[in-house]
Amino acid sequence: MKKAFLGIDIGSISTKGVVIDKDNNILADSYLWTAGNPLDAVKSVLKELKNKLENIYTVVNVGTTGSARRLIGAALSAGVIKNEITAHAVGTLSIIPGVRTILEIGGQDSKIILLNNGVVSDYAMNTLCAAGTGSFLSSQAGRLDLSLEEFGPLALTSENPAKIAARCTVFAESDLVHKAQIGYSKADIVAGLCRAVVLNYLNNVGKGKRITEPVVFGGGVSKNAAVVKEFERELGVPVYVDGRGHLTGALGVAVLCKARKEETIFDFDIADIKFETKGIECSLCPNNCEIICVYKEKELLDAWGNKCERGTVAG
Repeated sequence: MKKAFLGIDIGSISTKGVVIDKDNNILADSYLWTAGNPLDAVKSVLKELKNKLENIYTVVNVGTTGSARRLIGAALSAGVIKNEITAHAVGTLSIIPGVRTILEIGGQDSKIILLNNGVVSDYAMNTLCAAGTGSFLSSQAGRLDLSLEEFGPLALTSENPAKIAARCTVFAESDLVHKAQIGYSKADIVAGLCRAVVLNYLNNVGKGKRITEPVVFGGGVSKNAAVVKEFERELGVPVYVDGRGHLTGALGVAVLCKARKEETIFDFDIADIKFETKGIECSLCPNNCEIICVYKEKELLDAWGNKCERGTVAG
């Protein structure tokens, strides 16, 4: 059997999984909505990956990243659990070794990662406001009775993009309604929204950052050709988008799995096992820590959230 490595990126909007070989070739991938339940989403991703993966491969290491990386890492007994910055940097480097700047806009957050000789030198994240993220564009598309797939192509037809204030979702929605009322076409409004997303990103996440070529744009929003065009217009440099850009987090943590010496055969049938999470509040000190416990078939796998040893939860 040939060795393979599994990486899972569990975000608030979508859950991604990839299986790679020793040369970083993607053998199987999956992209599904998290739908507020990361455990069920991961089970579905694992089933899809199992069906796509040839039976000549055996997964010998698992890694997790994303907002629910600790939870899913405990459930899958992952050998590698890494933050999104590291995972996205490694994943992008595995595709484009010379990358210097990574622009990333996901479902509910956005980030910028600067690299120097393959090492992260600076980064910034925006997780406080949904303005300028994938969920923002999705909600605006709904207001305009458009699908996200229609968004980019329609915006590219505009010759007079409307000026939309996207520094806040509330202001943007109000501005969108106003522009429609005074006669702007859907194409002009959509183009204005795409431009506003880029300006919001550069004025907040990218503020004060030295953006150097090569520039790579990743995350779900990178599939919007109009947003890519606006980034190129504002930066004055080519912006590269890879077809695997939505998978770079999962790809990165899978690549990191290869460096782990200890190997454990992963059984995809774990997707059929019942996992449960419970939140408890520790009252043993004034911190009142909220502790998250993860159980597998009623057996405690892991617990975290305590700020002192008094809140330690043992199986």
